[in-house]
Amino acid sequence: MYTKCLSLESHLHNKRLEGEVLRRYTCLLSTGSCPSSVKWSGSPVEYSLEGEFPEMRFTINREGIIYLNAPLDRETQDQFHIDIVVERPDGREIAKPVELRVMVGDANDNRPTFPQMQYHTVVKELATKGTEILTVQAADNDDPKTDNVRIFYRLVGQMPETPRNLFRVDRDSGVITVQADSMEGTAPQCTLTITAEDAKGLNSSCTVIVKVLDENNNPPIFSHYEYGPFHLTEDSSVGTTVTVVSAWDADEWGGDSWQVDYRLESGNEEEVFTLVTDRWTNEAALILAKVLDFERENEYILVLSAQNSVALVRGRYGPASTATVTIFIDDINEGPVLSQSHYEVTVREGEEPGRVIATIRGYDPDSHPIRYSLRGDTKKYFSIGKYSGELKMVQALDREENSTYTMEVVAEDGRNSSLSASTLVTVHILDVNDNSPVLVGDYSWKYLCTPRWEDQALVLASRDSDGPQHGGRLNFSLRNDATVRHNWKLTPINDTHTNLSLNVPYLPPEVYIVPFTISDSSSPPRSTFTSARVTVCLCSVRGNCRTAPKQPQGMPTIQSTVGILLGTLGVIGVILIAKFVRLSYQNSTPPNKGCQERVPLKVSH
Repeated sequence: MYTKCLSLESHLHNKRLEGEVLRRYTCLLSTGSCPSSVKWSGSPVEYSLEGEFPEMRFTINREGIIYLNAPLDRETQDQFHIDIVVERPDGREIAKPVELRVMVGDANDNRPTFPQMQYHTVVKELATKGTEILTVQAADNDDPKTDNVRIFYRLVGQMPETPRNLFRVDRDSGVITVQADSMEGTAPQCTLTITAEDAKGLNSSCTVIVKVLDENNNPPIFSHYEYGPFHLTEDSSVGTTVTVVSAWDADEWGGDSWQVDYRLESGNEEEVFTLVTDRWTNEAALILAKVLDFERENEYILVLSAQNSVALVRGRYGPASTATVTIFIDDINEGPVLSQSHYEVTVREGEEPGRVIATIRGYDPDSHPIRYSLRGDTKKYFSIGKYSGELKMVQALDREENSTYTMEVVAEDGRNSSLSASTLVTVHILDVNDNSPVLVGDYSWKYLCTPRWEDQALVLASRDSDGPQHGGRLNFSLRNDATVRHNWKLTPINDTHTNLSLNVPYLPPEVYIVPFTISDSSSPPRSTFTSARVTVCLCSVRGNCRTAPKQPQGMPTIQSTVGILLGTLGVIGVILIAKFVRLSYQNSTPPNKGCQERVPLKVSH
């Protein structure tokens, strides 16, 4: 059992009044301390201890000696308050308790410790000697009023070990600074081991990882100062890679200071070429970005520069950061080029042939002659000058036959017919008022009832072959005759139809010839004088004709006209046959006139 006694001796005299606080004692307890005792001078007494301390930590015997039964830890509790109670054997208190304050003295039993085992910090590559990078602080739980908490710092390890003495740590403050004159060329990361030690030699350590930040202190340098010459044909495809250029940078691989931005400084004012950079390899491909033309430009001298994406912190870009690329363009025989992909031409119908209606224009990049020809003009309405490109009409055009003609004009290289270009030509025919309106339909089988039936009429239709700007609305008007205008009436229905009806209550049943005029809406208008045969008859209650109408005087019926025509043709035929027979007899010499009709014709073998 761990037992120590307090080194304090107190004497309680029996002459003191009961209930009086005899004395307050303070005891500094440290390792190896001597016991403390309390003695009552007088009659026998019993001692006991009271206070806030773990049970059995302190005890007192019959002689008044106080014992410490377990080790004390100042960092856990640095003092104790103990009340010493003195009683008679019968339990009566002799006096008020004696207060004993026990102070726990410090022993250097704690090692310094760091709040964290590993630290991370950075230092720039171009940092100068003495640059602070980090401060480490350790703590000691011993009594801060003693030298037990004084801590000393040491740098005890560096990885990699070379170059040596890159950093130092201040012995008292724990400030870590750059010790080397320069960090250039060192490893990208260093690991330092720092110890914290107190006066007794108790210590602990931590690790400091220092990342060396690369700075852009090296300009990129081209691997070649001149590239080429390279040859490209003028028909090279857009996207063709001309060459790949590269520049070397001594800064840290993959960092912003290592990345190279390539630029076309001169020779590419028309943006014919472009650069595409590979960030992984730090190379750039020179790419064709536009179509080449030998006749326009046959040589390119490009000046390239290589710079970093971040600013240089030391040095400058010099001639080694530029390069020249020479490119020659090789000529090829190119086909003709036409000025338009589509021509729209307008011609008035009926114009005289031979007029030039359009000129197809083209040029050959190689200055070769161009031959023109037509395709798709199946009816040969047009012609084109073989070398002039002049498109002409061969014959007059009729819009009513066709309002639009489309053909293809082909332009061929005069030295190589396989090189050609083509364009479409559309010829629109403008309408002129060259057609008169006409009556449409057969009205001979239609009739009107007499007496007049309300709302009964013949619908007359007309047509104009011209376009709407000339045809338009067709107007019907009765001939300027008093009888006609008295008996008949025309009522328009729409632009092409009109109603013909009786204008009087009654007309005698017969076939009437009604004359009228149809005019178009052009200015001046074109007109047609025509007539309609209208049958007027007596009708049944259902509107059917009951009687055959009389034919108009002087006007033959259809049947009589056909009969007269057939009779006339028959007479003409008989006359022609008789004439032919007579001529046949006159040209023959009969052997015997008397038996002429009985002698058969001989057939010669």
